[in-house]
Amino acid sequence: MIVHPELRRAARHARRPLLAAALLQGAVTLTHLAQAVLLALALAGLARGDTGQLPWLLAGVLAVVAARAELALWQRRTATRAGARVRVALRDELLAHLGRLGPAYLTTARAGAVRTTLVDGVEGVDAYVSRYLPQLLVTLAVPPLVLAVLVVVEPRALLGLVPALLLALLGPRAWDRLLAARGKEHWDTYEGLGADYLEALQGMPALRAAGAVGRTRARLEERSAALHRATVAKLRVSLVDTGITDLAIQGGTAAAALLACWSAVTGSTTAAGTYLVLLLASECFRPVRDHAREWHAGYLGVSAADGLASLRTSVPAVPDTATAPAHWHTPPELSFHSVRFTYDGAPAPALDGVSFTARAGRTTAIVGPSGAGKSTLLALLLRHHDPQEGRITLDGRPTTEYALDSLRQGIAVVSQETYLFHATIADNLRLARPDATDDELTRAARAAGIHHEIAALPDGYATLLGERGATLSGGQRQRLALARALLSDAPVLVLDEATSSVDERREADIVRELLNAVGGRTVLVVAHRLAAVRSADRIVVLDAGRVDAVGDHTGLVDAGGVYTRLVEAGRAHRGELAA
Repeated sequence: MIVHPELRRAARHARRPLLAAALLQGAVTLTHLAQAVLLALALAGLARGDTGQLPWLLAGVLAVVAARAELALWQRRTATRAGARVRVALRDELLAHLGRLGPAYLTTARAGAVRTTLVDGVEGVDAYVSRYLPQLLVTLAVPPLVLAVLVVVEPRALLGLVPALLLALLGPRAWDRLLAARGKEHWDTYEGLGADYLEALQGMPALRAAGAVGRTRARLEERSAALHRATVAKLRVSLVDTGITDLAIQGGTAAAALLACWSAVTGSTTAAGTYLVLLLASECFRPVRDHAREWHAGYLGVSAADGLASLRTSVPAVPDTATAPAHWHTPPELSFHSVRFTYDGAPAPALDGVSFTARAGRTTAIVGPSGAGKSTLLALLLRHHDPQEGRITLDGRPTTEYALDSLRQGIAVVSQETYLFHATIADNLRLARPDATDDELTRAARAAGIHHEIAALPDGYATLLGERGATLSGGQRQRLALARALLSDAPVLVLDEATSSVDERREADIVRELLNAVGGRTVLVVAHRLAAVRSADRIVVLDAGRVDAVGDHTGLVDAGGVYTRLVEAGRAHRGELAA
């Protein structure tokens, strides 16, 4: 009966409706007791041949049954409302915490496992909190009340009832540790299978291309079999609990009935007392039976409690203790000051003493070979991680002094892997600014080079996109994400391989038009292909985590070095494609 701390915490989101649900459940149980008393009096009257009060007693029984039906409906509605409040509050809290954890957490946690926790785990908590907890309170309160009545009517009935109640309530607790272990094993397997299925669905094109569909199916079947074994193992322990409870209930009821009959035979109690003992003995165990049923209904919540607690208490990669708002009246200057950062377990730093300045309101490009540290640099700017040495400043203030949400809202990012939602094109664009007008949508789409393709669609901007924008090409998705970023009011714009899916000739035109459209912002462009950075005001060349050179395109080509090799490699690649 020990309630997991995480489940107690979840229940606090709906204290009043849960208390009301418990009181109503208690009222329902009291109607059963009232019915038992009325029936005992009616049966005693029939045994004596006195039927004068029988109509009134039967009318009372019917009234109690009607009241119970109304109370039960009211109780279910109240419990459902309490469960919904807990479910919504818990999901809101977990999603908000996921936002604070940021991408650094999701790079190690599997998306399918997180989805299972947020969906199935929270649903299990709903059933546990809205059904099991009210019944638990009733189970703790009603049997002592019935025993108190029976002490007055026939004390010897307690000789059968009390041991049986103790066995029914405390006997299954001997298996709690084993049941908890089986439940954790079941949940971990269930969570892993959910993650595998989601990963297989999302990666189906890659699996087909690699001819790995059959192997993946076999692996999923093996994981499904493991889940079946974990479920059966959990059910075995659960059935032992159920068996102990049923044995105690049946044995206690039978013992109380025998004692009642013995009292009737010896004449130590009246006929009404005998019938009352028989009926109340059954009602004494009703909350215990309901308790066992609701325990099984909410057991998924118990299994998921550790996972929910783990997600909720996960510590963000960076602290969010600053309070300064990132509201710049003019485009801010961005500077890296001797920044050094090493990933856990990495043999060498990803960035090693990086220093440069992106001038306010100008475009600065970051280029370099793969592994040079470009992605790490952006991750530090957005505070997905903090540098171990050095600092990053915006408008002269370290980024660690800005409130995290405010900082990220002030920086619009268009990455290589764009995410579009199952909604219309207009809705996807307005994620950046919900109050944007149709004309503003059109201007942003024109600047991103996607307007004419949108206009050619049958429903234009009202066209419904598939999940993740699956109905668009890679280049169209990227340009739509560019348009979305242009709609935002963020004074800093980061383009991280934002046109990598567009052909190189068109990429240069799009970037040129884009930079003309983002006047008044500090722009950071990260790219492998140099066509996207030629028109930048300054180019920062990274190599092996260090700044190799800073300058414009012409000066860097004349100076030789890493940038010149990148230019030559690009020309050779284009020559191979032309051949």
